[in-house]
Amino acid sequence: MDTRLLLVSHASTAAQRAGRFPADDPLDARGLAEAETHAARLRLAIADDAPAFVSPAACARETTTALGLAASVDAGLADLNYGTWQGRRLADLAAEAPQDVAAWTRDPNAAPHGGESFSQLVKRVGGWLEALLDGETDRASSHVRDVIAVTHAPVLRAAIVYALGASPAVFPRIEIAPLSIIELRHSSRGWTWWPATY
Repeated sequence: MDTRLLLVSHASTAAQRAGRFPADDPLDARGLAEAETHAARLRLAIADDAPAFVSPAACARETTTALGLAASVDAGLADLNYGTWQGRRLADLAAEAPQDVAAWTRDPNAAPHGGESFSQLVKRVGGWLEALLDGETDRASSHVRDVIAVTHAPVLRAAIVYALGASPAVFPRIEIAPLSIIELRHSSRGWTWWPATY
């Protein structure tokens, strides 16, 4: 059985718009309205009985509710761990510790802030993707199993890198906006990235 996975980036938060690293921020009125606007589009894209998963973060859970999904919280979908940079503005950190910020953005194995590197995130998300396949009962079936997950932009980026078998060094070159949807499919060829046309 093939798996079709839609990964959705949560709606925008005030912290994102202020250029701050997330600190389990909730959605504000603007982010909530954005999510509610996208609900109908998403419902057309996924089967009604598709299992849904969500990151433990408040912004992802609130996005899921606004999208009208009943989802199971899954720690494997948690955002990149920003360590001591959590809640801080990137511009401030770049002024205080330019070498650390430069290393973090250029070296996929660097995590100078005590958090998670891009390489570690790709490995974690790859593990989540592979575990998702454990639920496939009949791999010979021609039926496609739909799954949806609401999570964070870095997780979507990591999923793309993993699916393509690309180097984590390309991580900073992938842009994911709030409420973006990416589609990954798993078949006998492995994971592939499909254009999302929703």
